[in-house]
Amino acid sequence: MLHITDQLPEGFLQTGPQELHNILSGPTLIHLQGRRQQPLFVSVLLHGNETTGFYAVQKLLQKYSHQALPRSLSLFVGNVTAARTAERRLNGQVDYNRVWPHRGFSHDSVECNMMGQVVQEMQQRDVFLSVDIHNNTGLNPHYACINRLDNAFYHLATLFSRTVIYFVRPKGVQSQAFAELCPAVTVECGQTENHHGIEHALEYLQACLDLSELPTHPVHTQDMDLFHTVATVKVAPHIRFSFSEESVDLLFESRLDLMNFSELKTGTRWGKVNVPDDADPVLTVMSETGEDVVHRYFRQRNGELLTTGPIMPSMLTTQEDIIRKDCLCYLMERMPLKDAEAAELS
Repeated sequence: MLHITDQLPEGFLQTGPQELHNILSGPTLIHLQGRRQQPLFVSVLLHGNETTGFYAVQKLLQKYSHQALPRSLSLFVGNVTAARTAERRLNGQVDYNRVWPHRGFSHDSVECNMMGQVVQEMQQRDVFLSVDIHNNTGLNPHYACINRLDNAFYHLATLFSRTVIYFVRPKGVQSQAFAELCPAVTVECGQTENHHGIEHALEYLQACLDLSELPTHPVHTQDMDLFHTVATVKVAPHIRFSFSEESVDLLFESRLDLMNFSELKTGTRWGKVNVPDDADPVLTVMSETGEDVVHRYFRQRNGELLTTGPIMPSMLTTQEDIIRKDCLCYLMERMPLKDAEAAELS
């Protein structure tokens, strides 16, 4: 399933994501030699509709088409078949960013075996840093995600944005697997149609390539806004929902994604509920320890879906297919550095 090459496939720099299937027969790991031996690992198109990383890498490699890279680069191009139709994943496919094996997690699939092969390959090459590039479908700022509370990870993240999110769920993501090998980060570059995301990702990749080493000294408090993802919110499988159609069980506010990265007050309305107040919850909310904590954050009262306490959502989207295939959003709390340091030591 995995194809490995030490040459850039012919036509790679001129081909769009939807035509990649013409030159790549599937997921492909490309090793390119640079002046520094330890490679920067970059993954793109783990979701076929998130193209910013691919375009940023294309621009980067066009720049170095006639000169040596400052550092070796290993590029993993993920879901080529889903990219053909600009979908996150095809029906029947696993999510390419939920099957990376790491400590305490594995997935019974050929895709998990493939991702394990990628990790093993990069371990053998003594990977320097790992960067996984993504887009959002809702309105979000550009931000970085990490899976370890560690100074090197903070520095890698803040090189992209002062907004940094620490999370342990969902499991099986690329950055969790690579965090066991090197400093690793996921960068979220806004919506695909925003050209600034490509330029931002390009600048970041260039900065990573130019690094001789990553600082390990503490990050100043004023240089980072650190958040902790505490829960994942999904629409219950039996619930019919919409952002526009009245005759459903749950009619969300039409621009729910405007609430992203806002500290919402208790009683904030998320939508209209057309089921009895005492019916099963229309949402499921899973804590980072795997507990169902929906009543800690939401209630159904008088036909409205309301928050039960102050919360801050991220990655809220109004795209219904994305909500079904992934989730509605994540819930976060601010994490002072002193708390992060205490958690790291515990």
